[in-house]
Amino acid sequence: MNDLVVRNDLSVVASGSGSQDYVTVNLAGQLLGIPVLSVHDVLNQQRITAIPLSPEWVAGVLNLRGRIVTAIDLRVRMDLPPREEGQKSMSVVVEHNDEPYSLQIDSVGEVLSLSDELFERNPITLDPKWRDVSKGIYRLENELMAVLDVEKLLDLESSSKAA
Repeated sequence: MNDLVVRNDLSVVASGSGSQDYVTVNLAGQLLGIPVLSVHDVLNQQRITAIPLSPEWVAGVLNLRGRIVTAIDLRVRMDLPPREEGQKSMSVVVEHNDEPYSLQIDSVGEVLSLSDELFERNPITLDPKWRDVSKGIYRLENELMAVLDVEKLLDLESSSKAA
């Protein structure tokens, strides 16, 4: 019999499975992984309504099946250069404190199932802006994948103080 284990990051894994599943996304050339059980929706570019007086990294809100979703521009949130003119974005919808958030990213890749043995803590040389919102990394064949810590990324109180 295979028991289910709930981990601190709220992902559910079969005990003894030894792997985690991640939705991969690209942001300014960086490969990022979001635990698959944290992802509620993946959306193409959406119409976003701006919110006056909101932090710069809050792109606005969008309507997702009658639910108001706060859109976070991850390029601004991570202090990265803006998208090139005409470059479309995509969204990955996650929940934080029972509220939906749309993370605006450049593109969505595939779902990867990665062995726990390949997971590493954040290296000390990792850029602090990534280290602050990453749970760790995977060294893949041709690139590094940082695992996003959605809780830290959407910790709006500390983000507002930093802004």
